[in-house]
Amino acid sequence: MDELYLADADGCDGAPAADGFFRIAAATPKIRVADVEGNARAVLACVQAAHAAGAGALVLPELCLTGYTCGDLFQNRTLVAACERALAWLLDETRELPLLFTVGLPVATGGSLYNCAAVCCAGTLLGLTVKANLPNYGEFYEQRWFEPAPQDAMLANFAGFENVPLAKSIVYRCADPGMEAVAVGVEICEDLWVAAPPSVGMALEGDATIILNPSASDEVIGKAAYRRDLVRGQSARLYCAYAYADAGEGESTTDLVFAGENLIAENGSLLARTPLMSCDMALADVDLDRLTAERRRSNTWKKPVFTSSDLAFVDFSFASAALEQGQAEAAPVPRLMRSALDIDRVFPRAPFVPADHGDLAERCEEIFSLQAAGLKTRLAHTGTKHAVIGLSGGLDSTLALLVTVRAFDALGLLREGITAVSMPGFGTTGRTKGNAQMLAEALGVDFREVPIHAAVERHFQDIGHDPAVQDVTYENSQARERTQILMDIANQSGGFVIGTGDLSELALGWATYNGDHMSMYGVNASVPKTLVRHLVRYAADAFGGDIEATLLDILDTPVSPELLPPTGEGEIAQRTEDLVGPYELHDFFLYHLLRFGFTPGKILRMAYRSFEGAYDERTIWSWLRVFYRRFFAQQFKRSCLPDGPKVGSVTLSPRGDWRMPSDASSSLWLTQIDALEPNVK
Repeated sequence: MDELYLADADGCDGAPAADGFFRIAAATPKIRVADVEGNARAVLACVQAAHAAGAGALVLPELCLTGYTCGDLFQNRTLVAACERALAWLLDETRELPLLFTVGLPVATGGSLYNCAAVCCAGTLLGLTVKANLPNYGEFYEQRWFEPAPQDAMLANFAGFENVPLAKSIVYRCADPGMEAVAVGVEICEDLWVAAPPSVGMALEGDATIILNPSASDEVIGKAAYRRDLVRGQSARLYCAYAYADAGEGESTTDLVFAGENLIAENGSLLARTPLMSCDMALADVDLDRLTAERRRSNTWKKPVFTSSDLAFVDFSFASAALEQGQAEAAPVPRLMRSALDIDRVFPRAPFVPADHGDLAERCEEIFSLQAAGLKTRLAHTGTKHAVIGLSGGLDSTLALLVTVRAFDALGLLREGITAVSMPGFGTTGRTKGNAQMLAEALGVDFREVPIHAAVERHFQDIGHDPAVQDVTYENSQARERTQILMDIANQSGGFVIGTGDLSELALGWATYNGDHMSMYGVNASVPKTLVRHLVRYAADAFGGDIEATLLDILDTPVSPELLPPTGEGEIAQRTEDLVGPYELHDFFLYHLLRFGFTPGKILRMAYRSFEGAYDERTIWSWLRVFYRRFFAQQFKRSCLPDGPKVGSVTLSPRGDWRMPSDASSSLWLTQIDALEPNVK
């Protein structure tokens, strides 16, 4: 049973892993207006290039067989007939290529002429998606030549194929095993710009995860930025991948210029873009696994329920193209779903942290504001004018103090109402103690020092613990003594204790139960360690002067609970990341586990790719195992977590985003991780 599950779940049977990545392309062929045969050869070159690049789907511009700017030539039977012959030739030339691609062309059927995207794969014409919204304003005159898509889906005989679906909304669903997430919808140019794009119904009702848009959008000042926003926005609204191919070189410049900008977006992020005035191809590996997870996570995704009578479905195989119900596979299915190790995409090492420095500063300011607003509301609600913080000289307590100062300032309260307490113990160094005092004094808050040596030693006597045994009792006794001091000082002043622990520590359970685990309000509860550093650095830049110097030294201090005696040179002997692992790895694991529910294997392979050169595979694997083991084992601490503000998309509050039994078994996940152990010791 375990072997069957592992093989199905993560490719642990030795077969190449598929992590849900699917490569799509958007390209602009160089054309000549009305040169159908020459344009067909240019289209074929794009198809072959996309196949050579490993793409499984390709979108080409609107009316690319003729050129968008043919004008009244669209009504000429010679041109229209040539397009049908050219499409038949293209299908014959691509019959051995496992690639779904669009070809833009005019299609005459009955008494109507339609602006269509022929959707092709492995030599088969799967369907004809028709443009629904024909612009007839400004420079556009499409209603002069074309009819909008018929209200109901039709069947047409075209390019040698019979009963080909012709409609505005067709979802092309891959029936190959393991590729069920590949569901493609097509909408044409203006269809995206209207109030109710066809892609909405194709995604909501038809479960399309990929939308292709063959377009011919002329370039004017300011239009490119708006177009990118449209593509990004639609991909975010529909939790989909959106590929947009624009007409370019070769279109008539009598009145217009086409820039050939090709775009690929995924859930609001632009993954690929070609330069304006180029005929380049955009390529991107989209994460269909992530998109599916986002849809399942959002309970409003399927509401309200739309009903579209014209929605049609075509099932296909990349091996045998069109499939009839019950038809068996005709050939081996190509592996187009990719592993995280087999793609060109880069995964940020710090997913909680914006890569752009300008965005980072804005993000830091926003987080500070959210943290301070949460604390401000709690202070106002309780009517207290006093707060108590255990200030160690480390990153987390520093951030908590900075947030508390901001909240007090916003309420017009005196900073002297904040008591920062230094509680030196057996592992406290002069560096951290000194930094805590300098920071508190520079910020104008009340500073107190309460050594805990004697109290903890007396406690050891009371419980019969040998202080020479520096075990978990030795360490946790100090943490609980500190919390007792903070709570009692808060009682004396009618205030309450500000929690300092961060999201990364909560995930790993790196907190003493009923020690630093406990407070009246945890301002850092949803801030991961990798982001704490940036927040403190942002504050250093903002303050300048002596405060900046102190904050920079705190940033340069190794992360440590300082519960074990320092070295003979007075340096920190206990480094957290030596014990539980690098926080940059754990934050990477945490983000992709909680945000998208990825499997351990996918997270591992993504980490291999992201941290290549920083850690070897065995190191990453071993810390991933530690992460899952601790994450499950330490849930009981999170189940009774104090209140704290949510500032990001990932939190662990038992009242908010994460509800998990404290006794849930980790064996399923650990078994998968064990099966993925690297061979190199």
